[in-house]
Amino acid sequence: MTTPPRPPKRAANDDAPTDSPRPELSADSPPPSSRSDALNPRGEELGVGVEGAAEVANSTEPSHPPTIVTLERDHLRIVEASLFAATSPLDEATLARHLPPSANPKALLARLQSDYAGRGVTLVRVAGKWAFRTADDLAYILERYATEERKLSKAALETLSIIAYHQPVTRAEVEEVRAVSTSKGTLDVLLETGWIRPRGRRRAPGRPVTYGTTDAFLNHFGFDSIKDLPGLAELKGAGLLDGNLPPGFTIPDPNDVAALMPDELPLDSESDQEPEDDPDLFAALPDDDEEATDK
Repeated sequence: MTTPPRPPKRAANDDAPTDSPRPELSADSPPPSSRSDALNPRGEELGVGVEGAAEVANSTEPSHPPTIVTLERDHLRIVEASLFAATSPLDEATLARHLPPSANPKALLARLQSDYAGRGVTLVRVAGKWAFRTADDLAYILERYATEERKLSKAALETLSIIAYHQPVTRAEVEEVRAVSTSKGTLDVLLETGWIRPRGRRRAPGRPVTYGTTDAFLNHFGFDSIKDLPGLAELKGAGLLDGNLPPGFTIPDPNDVAALMPDELPLDSESDQEPEDDPDLFAALPDDDEEATDK
């Protein structure tokens, strides 16, 4: 018995499609689409043409302008650097010169002050200007680095307080409040510190000089404006005023306006001898030295 012949084995690549000849293109045939010819290694369409793929590959640069957050961060850095490098406090107008017109210095300062709150260095406003200062609760650490300052006498402190609350005020008016003759040296010390300044001359016989406080006074004591001076209730609470005050006793509303008041004249106005310099005018009042000796 004969065995029927086995069918021949098929080659592994017999199922692969045979290469069919490409049809020849005639002059009237439309050109092949670049989109349909763009295939990936698996023979799938890319979905973009060759020209589109080149544009996607080359589009590495951002097409959008900087965001608002980026601009605000840059503005904050400018303000921070300006305040850090400044040797004296800066106002908003000075900071605005370093910023683009679209920036808001007031909002930037508020944001920067919030960012530095609770840190070792804080942003504070003094005399209407801004500056970085060491935190108050860390002052004890830096005491050994601070310059030793000369303490003012009691007479100088009293005179400074009267000028701050009653300005513009003359020397005679200071002596009237203190009921003690104020020596010229007391005013000289305050003038040397830069905390008071001659404002003008009173429209009165002798044209006495009027005095007022300066920005250096606000800067030293940490006041934003002269309105921040403590009032009657605060002075009582601090024990700086006697509890048995006379009836109707009030604290004047301080005012350090730079312009001359209606009862003031410019300093360069012609004047005779000032009544404060007359030695016989306040002869009945004890001077600072006599008061200190009696006590």
